[in-house]
Amino acid sequence: MKILIVEDEPRLLKALEKGLKQEKYTVETCDNGSTAMSLATTGEYDLMVFDRMLPGVDGLAITREVRAKGINTPILILTAKGQTRDKVDGLDAGADDYMTKPFSFEELLARLRALLRRPTENTGEILTLGDLTLNLTSAHCERRGRSITLTATELKLLEYLMRNPDRIITKDQIIDHVWDYDADILPNTVEAYMSYLRKKIDGGFKVKMIHTLRGLGYKFGLEK
Repeated sequence: MKILIVEDEPRLLKALEKGLKQEKYTVETCDNGSTAMSLATTGEYDLMVFDRMLPGVDGLAITREVRAKGINTPILILTAKGQTRDKVDGLDAGADDYMTKPFSFEELLARLRALLRRPTENTGEILTLGDLTLNLTSAHCERRGRSITLTATELKLLEYLMRNPDRIITKDQIIDHVWDYDADILPNTVEAYMSYLRKKIDGGFKVKMIHTLRGLGYKFGLEK
């Protein structure tokens, strides 16, 4: 899962990035509103966290613009303003949740998990497609009762594919969602991991799930 964190306090931003990466999230960070506006309206994220008070453009303005463009990605607002009116303003701007500083990291994680569980398409801790099941809590994967052992990267890759079934997914999209934004990942690396995953998911099964579309990317789903 890829999360955008926008926070102008350097130590807090660094702490959030470190903590979320330890929880196996892919994290992209930003410390000002102008850059955040561009990232939030053009990038692809599973969840976005905005500080309310930012240099350039504030978090509420970014939230309004994101919603105006029809982007439904869950948004959580972080702020030092804790009055009821401030919370109402944040929610009315289009945010899904609102946290007042200071806060505990454990509570933030719980709120992020709750937002990620909200129904969009295939969301939640247990993903299922046909006879394939992936339990994100236990990192257990099986197909037709056969247990499949995945590395951490393979698990993140499979999660992304299962959340986007029957869509054309480019290598760049896979890199953005599975690896950290500053990782030096080449298209050949994606091809290698897709090959590893294909052997584990499709090996020995008549119906294939991972499909290569030459010149386009990949599609994940049951053959029709």
